[in-house]
Amino acid sequence: MTRIAVIPGDGTGPEVVAEALKVLEAAAGRFDLELEFTHYELGGERYLRTGEVLPEAVLDELRLADAVLFGAIGHPDVKPGVLERGIILRLRHELGQYLNLRPIKLHPGVTSPLRDVRPEDVDMVVVRENTEGLYTGGGGFAHYGTPQEVATELSVNTRFAIERCVRFAFDLAAGRPRRTITLCGKSNVLVHGHDLWDRVFREVAAEYPGVTAGYANVDALCLWMVESPQRYDVIVTDNMFGDIVTDLGAAIQGGLGIAAGANLNPEGVSMFEPIGGTAPDFVGTGTINPLAAIGAAGLLLTHSGEPEAGAAVEAAVARVAGRLPSLRAGEMGAATAEVGGMVAAAVAGGGAG
Repeated sequence: MTRIAVIPGDGTGPEVVAEALKVLEAAAGRFDLELEFTHYELGGERYLRTGEVLPEAVLDELRLADAVLFGAIGHPDVKPGVLERGIILRLRHELGQYLNLRPIKLHPGVTSPLRDVRPEDVDMVVVRENTEGLYTGGGGFAHYGTPQEVATELSVNTRFAIERCVRFAFDLAAGRPRRTITLCGKSNVLVHGHDLWDRVFREVAAEYPGVTAGYANVDALCLWMVESPQRYDVIVTDNMFGDIVTDLGAAIQGGLGIAAGANLNPEGVSMFEPIGGTAPDFVGTGTINPLAAIGAAGLLLTHSGEPEAGAAVEAAVARVAGRLPSLRAGEMGAATAEVGGMVAAAVAGGGAG
């Protein structure tokens, strides 16, 4: 039995999560899986109604789950940062989800904004440290509201967190066909935190002689991801740079509508989500793309010990994505539920519709 906590969240989150659940049910039927779903109302509406962001009782229940399927968080009537820090970042910290994994893959038939790029040119994974860096909340204000005001943000980088992230990335690279890894940093300017990253990376690299290791400054890496994405296989980086380069990767693979991610605790409870936002303009229209949420469900299966089922979901997403005229919301040529139905049919073995 795999116990899955479901947090649909705000905006179009509930719509795309509904399709992901449809596909998980199809996978359960085909692969004889026992999946148990428990739904939790967390997000803007609950906060506005009760003042609660993430109650301790709910957090205690989430700690008992095997995995979390997450939709989206954000509400126009809630100050930015309240929900994001109170739910997403808190879950990552409380559940020890110290890795963020973002596969970036261009499926056949999907149009990339990059001219002449081929599916075989875009197949990379970004491993992002998920709990430190600029996301720890350190920093503050001095002389607030005056002409002499000062605002600071503190980037926290520990050898322990860096090493476990880098080792995971090397293990991942060692199991991929190209066996190549790139550290993305900015050690020529950020001479403390990124110097530590660089030193740990080189130390770990010495233990993996079969993996080709390299380095790129984040600005150069962004340029090369566009000019020649085929040069990258596994990219490992810190929290802030990982947040940025994965959105660039999403654009290269066809858009946020197909970009799925995982917040991993390899020893505990991991959380899987589409990396796009709440898309408030598309709420209730039935035109939001659910493929990213469905892809997240596939990652959930893979990392919950069901790699065959996870691979089936990924293959079904690829097949359906290649048949749609666009991956953009409102331009798919099919309704949200129809797209989810096509993937579910493909997973179940009935074709892609």
